Amino acid sequence: MPKDSLSPIDALGLAALEARLKEDLDFLCYPGKDWVPPRDGVTDVTIIGGGMCGMVAWLALTTGGILNTRVLDRSPAGLEGPWLTYARMETLRSPKQLTGPAFRHGALSFQAWFRAQFGTKAWDELDKIPRPMWMDYLCWYRRVLEIPVENGVSVDLVEPDGDLLRLHLSGNQTGPMLTRKLVFATGRDGTGEPNIPGFVEALPRRYWAHSADEIDFAALKGKRVAVVGVGASAVDNAAEALEHGAAEVRHLIRRSEMPRINKMMGIGSFGFTAGYADLPDEWRWRFMQYSFATQTPPPHGSTQRVSRHENAYFHFGKVVTSTKEQDGAVRVGFADGTAYTADFIILGTGFTVDPLARSEFGETAGNILLWEDVYTPPVGEDSADLGRFPYLNPDFTFREKVPGTAPWLKNVYCFNYGASASLGKVSGDIPGVSEGAEWLSRAVASTLYREDIESHWQGMQDYDTPELDGSEWTPSELDAETREGKVA
Repeated sequence: MPKDSLSPIDALGLAALEARLKEDLDFLCYPGKDWVPPRDGVTDVTIIGGGMCGMVAWLALTTGGILNTRVLDRSPAGLEGPWLTYARMETLRSPKQLTGPAFRHGALSFQAWFRAQFGTKAWDELDKIPRPMWMDYLCWYRRVLEIPVENGVSVDLVEPDGDLLRLHLSGNQTGPMLTRKLVFATGRDGTGEPNIPGFVEALPRRYWAHSADEIDFAALKGKRVAVVGVGASAVDNAAEALEHGAAEVRHLIRRSEMPRINKMMGIGSFGFTAGYADLPDEWRWRFMQYSFATQTPPPHGSTQRVSRHENAYFHFGKVVTSTKEQDGAVRVGFADGTAYTADFIILGTGFTVDPLARSEFGETAGNILLWEDVYTPPVGEDSADLGRFPYLNPDFTFREKVPGTAPWLKNVYCFNYGASASLGKVSGDIPGVSEGAEWLSRAVASTLYREDIESHWQGMQDYDTPELDGSEWTPSELDAETREGKVA
C-alpha cells in the first residue's frame, strides 16, 4: 500500500504500537533473569539463521533468561530467509490472521503491525499477505526487539571440543568460536539441499536452474521454458518466466492429475501441535507419509497467476527420464517415449532432507540417526524421502546412529523443516513456530540447568541476603514478657 494513502493518525500508529509492546514486555519482566553461570570465552547458545525461526528462538531464549546467545546468518541484513531471494510467490499461503512468531504477544503479530500502519479497513480488505511485506514485518520484528543478528557470517564446520562445540566461521567473522548449544534454525533446506534429479547431471548448467537458484528471468524472454514439478515453487517460477515474456512455459508433471487438497491444513490444531511428537512411530509416519503422498497443492492465487496466460500449459503423466543438449536447446525425454524441446529448464523439485548433505557436520553426518534406521513402514506406506529425515529426541536434538560414536550431537538442536517427521510442524512453518520456540527454550533451559547443577546448589548455599534484619522484634522485651508469664 503506497505511503501517500495513509492518514496522519495511521502514520503515527507504528510508534504507538512499539510503545505498547515495550510496556507489555516490561509488565512480563522481559528479558528474563540471567541465571546461566558464565564461562569465559564461551557462548551459551548459538543460533544459525536470523530469519523467522532464528529470531523467535532468540526471543524465547531471552524471555527465559538465557541471554548469552548469538545469532549468525550468512546473508546480508534484510535478506535472511527466502522471502526476497528465491521465494517468488506474490503472497503467502498462510492465512493472514495466524500469529506466527509473535510468541503470545499480540502487539508483535503481523496483524498488529499492519493495522497500526494501514488501519482496520485495509486489514479487512487484505486477502493474503504480500511476500515482500512479510519481509518488511520481519525486519521490523528484528528492530523492535533489538535482536543482535550477526550478518555475513557462515558456520562451515561443527566439531566437539570437550563438553563444548567448536564452530569454524567464515565471512565477516573468521576463525573458531566455542558454544555450549547450537540451534540450526535454517529453514526449508536446513538439514538437506536442493533436490537435483539425476536427469540433468550431464546437462550443461547454462540450460537449467533449480527454483532456489538466482535466475535471470529477463533472459528467458522469447524462450521455451520447461518447469519440472507442480508444487508451489514450480508454479511461482513458471509465473515469473511468463511475466518476463517467455514464449511458452510447459509444466512437466509426473502425477496424473493436479493435487487439490492440503491435507495437513485440515487437521491443524493445538492438539496436533502438542500431541504429534508423543505419538508412536507408526502414527507419526502415517500422518507425514500421507501428506507427502497426497502432496500439498500450489496456492490458488499462484496457480491462477500461471493459468491466465494463454502460452502456459500443464502436462500430466510426464515423467522426465532424460535431458540432452541438441542444436542449442534441450531435448527432454519422457518415460512414455515422447519428448519436448526446450530452451531452458527450471527444476521445481523442492529440497531433500538429508543430514549427509550438510557440510557443517563433517564426517559425523553419517552418524546421525535417521527414520529409515529406526522404522520399517508397512507395505503401501513406504517413502524414501521421509526415511531420510533425522530421528530426533523430544527436545529437538539429534541422535547417534551408534551410541558413543558422536555424543556431542545431544548439544545440537534441529529447529527447522527437518524436525517435522519427529516433532511435527513446529519449526519451519508460520502456524506453529511460536509453540515450537517455547518448546525449544524449555528444553535448552532444562539441559543448561542440569549441566550446571553443582553451581546452582552452591549458589543456594551461599545466598545470605536476610529477609528479616532483626528490627522486627526487640529480644529484651520478649525476654521480659516471658518472665512475666505473658508468653508461654
